[in-house]
Amino acid sequence: MDAWRIRDFAPEDLEAVVRMDASSSTTDQPPVFAMSDVVGSLLNRHPAVVAVAGGRMVGSAVSRVDDDRAWIMRISLDPEWRGRGLGSALLSELEFRLLSKGVRRITALLPEGETGARALTNSGFEPRTGITHYEKVETVSPRTAGVLTELGGGVPPAGLWKQVAGMTREKSLIERRIVLPLSKPALAAEHGVIPPRAVVLFGPPGTGKTTFARATASRLGWPFVELFPSRLASSERGLAAGIGEAFASLSELDRVVVFIDEVEEVAARRRPGSTTVGVVNELLKSIVRFRERAGRLLVCATNSVRELDEAFLRHGRFDYVLPIGAPDSEARYALWERYLGNEQVDVAALVAATEGYTPADVAHAARMVAQATFECSVDSGVRCHASTQDYLDVIATVRPTLTPEMLQAFDEDIEHYART
Repeated sequence: MDAWRIRDFAPEDLEAVVRMDASSSTTDQPPVFAMSDVVGSLLNRHPAVVAVAGGRMVGSAVSRVDDDRAWIMRISLDPEWRGRGLGSALLSELEFRLLSKGVRRITALLPEGETGARALTNSGFEPRTGITHYEKVETVSPRTAGVLTELGGGVPPAGLWKQVAGMTREKSLIERRIVLPLSKPALAAEHGVIPPRAVVLFGPPGTGKTTFARATASRLGWPFVELFPSRLASSERGLAAGIGEAFASLSELDRVVVFIDEVEEVAARRRPGSTTVGVVNELLKSIVRFRERAGRLLVCATNSVRELDEAFLRHGRFDYVLPIGAPDSEARYALWERYLGNEQVDVAALVAATEGYTPADVAHAARMVAQATFECSVDSGVRCHASTQDYLDVIATVRPTLTPEMLQAFDEDIEHYART
């Protein structure tokens, strides 16, 4: 008979339990309860037992008690002691201690094939099939939630990425250059890819740069913080100090997407004697410090990339400088479909009539038609529906945000500044 001795866990066993846990697993699946949860239960004296043989630890079983229910958090065995009945013996001793605390139901959640699965079956535990384990890991800890609130940030709702209509080229660039390396850092490292830490989005006004920034945070599941130059300037020591203070607070967050819109307000070309020199210098220093840690992304947006200080766009500060242009025909089609609902309208005709429209322009035209249709229904007492011509008439009155001159300037900026 194997000579092991099972006893209650003692605080001095903690290091040995953690060390053995690393070699005990027999599956690639992560455990349901993280090691930090196991350690928390041990330190709070929830029932746990260890097996000792030859003066060293060879097994452990840890639980957590919630009223009359207990969870088996971990069954760990030294690899040399598997298949000898030690797991069943540990469970038997742990059950005895749980029963003495008034526990009536004992539950274990293990990945399929994990250490302890056979012991649970041999000890009379009944496996329940057809149950899916749902889990969500929050990206903001209680410790950092207060910092996020002070900065006016939050976690964007899931699904914003899918709501970005059309814009296939822009979405593909952001998805592949930014989202994929940040969401799969281990795989990126295998290929020698360094995840980006800072990017610039440039393009005419109203093309959706802010939407893309928020959608990127939603896609990653990271908190989103927008820094407003006007608020930073309210610091008692001025704008430069406000920038430094804001980035110092951001360093307390483990993961975050930081967004600065119209960044040319704080990063315009420096001129000797100008007050902007100190502001730009502070921003450049803050970006360098921001880039030192993983799990963070700075997104700066500008309507006029040519106004930015040359040092601001230098390699090593921003990984990519991405153009965000007016929606193409595919994107406009998707935008119109979103606003039309059940209206029977020739979408292709609306797409052709809105060349050069921004998403904001399309939304404005759609609202105008919706308001007119609503008023018609109220006045007539009959549900009114808009026709294709109704939409075309309204489109004819909406002046596009983008002028030919702006579009030409954008094409020139792509040639001179884009870094994709």
